Amino acid sequence: MINLRKITEENFIDAFNLHLAAGQDKYVSHPIRSLAQAYVYRNQCQPFGIYDGNVTVGYVMVIYDYDIPEYDIWHMMIDEKYQGKGYGKAALEQVMSYIGTKPFGDSNRVTLTCNKENKLALALYKNLGFEETGVVDDDEIELSLNISA
Repeated sequence: MINLRKITEENFIDAFNLHLAAGQDKYVSHPIRSLAQAYVYRNQCQPFGIYDGNVTVGYVMVIYDYDIPEYDIWHMMIDEKYQGKGYGKAALEQVMSYIGTKPFGDSNRVTLTCNKENKLALALYKNLGFEETGVVDDDEIELSLNISA
């Protein structure tokens, strides 16, 4: 069963041991970089390990942008050994439930970016209701979803 666990001093090494498939490093940052950002933004950010039982299968980070305000999903990745098995969708559904609790502030808007060449991830996000906003930054497409209050 998929579950999200907050990254702490007890499990951060699990995230470091995740690996992307060849060529996917252009789509997402490694959790080492992501956890450094999580530390910098610690008052508005929560990194999670994605687990199947006690096996780490991925990583995702939720950050709250006080300026907009909105929740952003950053650096989601599934280890190459576990891709294509539904872990990404299951994890995103749990991330959305977490965001629904509004842990950092009030907003119904959830935004993420995705490399326009990452067709599988784009299909997943759109299947869950995310829509392109029209904002493009280099190779990254912005997608947003409004969640119910």
